[in-house]
Amino acid sequence: MPSYFHMYGTMLDGHALLKTLPLQIASQLAAAIEKGEFAPGHRFRETELAERFAVSRASIREALRLLEMRGIVSIEPQKGARVTQLSAKEIHDLFAIRASLLATCSRLAAENCDAANAKQLRAALKSLRSKVKEADGYIQQSGALIQLIAGMSDNPTLVGYVNDLALRIGRYVRMGLMAEERRKASLALWSELIDAIIDRDAESASARHYHLALQNRDAALRTFEERSF
Repeated sequence: MPSYFHMYGTMLDGHALLKTLPLQIASQLAAAIEKGEFAPGHRFRETELAERFAVSRASIREALRLLEMRGIVSIEPQKGARVTQLSAKEIHDLFAIRASLLATCSRLAAENCDAANAKQLRAALKSLRSKVKEADGYIQQSGALIQLIAGMSDNPTLVGYVNDLALRIGRYVRMGLMAEERRKASLALWSELIDAIIDRDAESASARHYHLALQNRDAALRTFEERSF
């Protein structure tokens, strides 16, 4: 049995009931795909997933449909669901959207930033700095920082778009942050970004987050080309 299910098999029972069961399953499968536990082209078997998550096949089918809507899997009649292939075109397309969304988040966050927000941002940046030598920890904490900044935008629609895209782009974000040298470059830009938000410099914050997203895009593209997916 894959280690992923040992780690997450009991998570469903205690998870806060803010999400539907299929959405919980979809989120966990998306996280596993992002980490490379299911490679591009991997075929999911409904019966196996239903057994390991201890849910009905109907719940699994709905979870896979959610992943298809996000472009993470493709479903073909009589063939089932497979993890989608990676592509340079998708990297360009998704990061173009991500850069615009996150630039808007940071601009609004800077406009709304108060003393309490500034304290949260400094603490989150300190945590990010402590994870720079650890890929998984850094990726997780940078995601938490994005969530914090998105929340500061006070725009629930924008937050929804950011969250939806995060699930689809996760594999590429990880590719762009696997090298420690790349994470150090990312951290330097994050520091400038947080300073801009705290200083309520909306234009500078927006520009820095846009640049941060494109920096991650370029690193992901290099990794993609080196691995020749």
